[in-house]
Amino acid sequence: MAYVEPNFPTKKALKDAVKAGDRVTVFDPGGVFGVGVRDGGVSVEGPHYPQPHRWYATVEVSTDNVVTRVVS
Repeated sequence: MAYVEPNFPTKKALKDAVKAGDRVTVFDPGGVFGVGVRDGGVSVEGPHYPQPHRWYATVEVSTDNVVTRVVS
């Protein structure tokens, strides 16, 4: 799993930001999970550690690592 930046408290906030055209990027904390996906799909979770994860989503990522769509 990976995280998105900025750190959204809810999945709805993530969806609203992507829909509004805000810049949302995907990152892998520490490179543990091997998130190197560009121009494809990746699973993300939030909010960031150390807060408990409350939401999970699958997002599409462009070649410059920007979320273009929240799939589910």
